[in-house]
Amino acid sequence: MNLLIDKLGGLIFIVLGFLLAASGYRATSMGYMAAGIVLLAIGIALVVRKVFRRNQDSQR
Repeated sequence: MNLLIDKLGGLIFIVLGFLLAASGYRATSMGYMAAGIVLLAIGIALVVRKVFRRNQDSQR
């Protein structure tokens, strides 16, 4: 269950981060763009962590 939450949370962060960065770019607001990029980075890190964890479990 926890792995599903990590993947779903990561995808939600990626989508929200992209939307926030795109709206910040459109409105030329550096604050929104920076927040969007941070959310994107968090989302990507969660998904990558989930993939690494899954690959380590399958190698054992």
